Amino acid sequence: MSRPGKRATSTDVARAAGVSQTTVSFVLNDRPGQRISEETRQRVLEAAERLDYRPHGSARALAAGRSDVVLLSVPDLPIGAGISRFVEELAAALAARGLTLVTHLSGAHGRPLPDVCAAVNASAVIGFESFDPETVQALHRIGADVVLPLQSDDLHSMQPIGRLQAEHLLARGHRYLGYAMPAHPGLRPMAEERLQGVRDACAAAGIEPPMVLTTSLDLVDAAQAVTQWAAQSVTGVCAFNDETAIAILAGMHDNGLTAPADFAVIGSDDIPTARLAIPALTTIAFDLHAVGRRRAEAVVASLSGLQLDQAALPPVVPPKVIQRAST
Repeated sequence: MSRPGKRATSTDVARAAGVSQTTVSFVLNDRPGQRISEETRQRVLEAAERLDYRPHGSARALAAGRSDVVLLSVPDLPIGAGISRFVEELAAALAARGLTLVTHLSGAHGRPLPDVCAAVNASAVIGFESFDPETVQALHRIGADVVLPLQSDDLHSMQPIGRLQAEHLLARGHRYLGYAMPAHPGLRPMAEERLQGVRDACAAAGIEPPMVLTTSLDLVDAAQAVTQWAAQSVTGVCAFNDETAIAILAGMHDNGLTAPADFAVIGSDDIPTARLAIPALTTIAFDLHAVGRRRAEAVVASLSGLQLDQAALPPVVPPKVIQRAST
């Protein structure tokens, strides 16, 4: 197999279009205030397309004064369908504003975040949680203009999700609730917030707090949790997320129980497989498209040095219950 030809350069484009490299730079970077005829502009664009010209990231960064890379630091936790959907929406929203999202999975064996930021020449860094001051300083030192956490309203505060779950079950007459806590330690902070929402709803209804059990996505583990809930007369279970809820449904089947006759089960995130569970899973849904756009707009405003116009942002749509057969 023959080796592909060399990558086209701006010099190649200038030669093919019969113009200077400066003119190529003005056209391809869409520089304002330059007196370039439409005929010349089209000649440059056609030459670039014919040669399949792609500017180097470093050259593009030099022309723009910064790179177009936004680095998302993802903590060491299972990347389920909910997080994957959020990353997809954020990437699409940033792409619409001319920015490229790069994700970094943090963890004990991964490269330090500042090293990754330097390697990809990121102009902005986003984290699922706030960064410690030392990390923020390091990121700024190596060239990141913007360092932002994902604010709580971006992924919706976790407590309202738990309250919605519990209120849904309480409205259906359940007075002894369980809460399925995920086993992975990286998910615990988020799960504890959702659990607090469940506890708040139980307190407001004047009933005992939920019986909390930790379960993994393992059938034996889930079946043991179901057995313990049944022994304590629990009739409704709020699961941390849809994957955990589906594990509970499998554990019920293993115990010869059915939903909602023996247990009502409600999840969260409305992942695509939730509707395919047996029975179809009741869950909490939220608008990840709006969430991604809001975070992208915050990044763009920060990179531009502008105050974020909250009125121009897509509205935060409150999470809502998607009623299905499991409750």
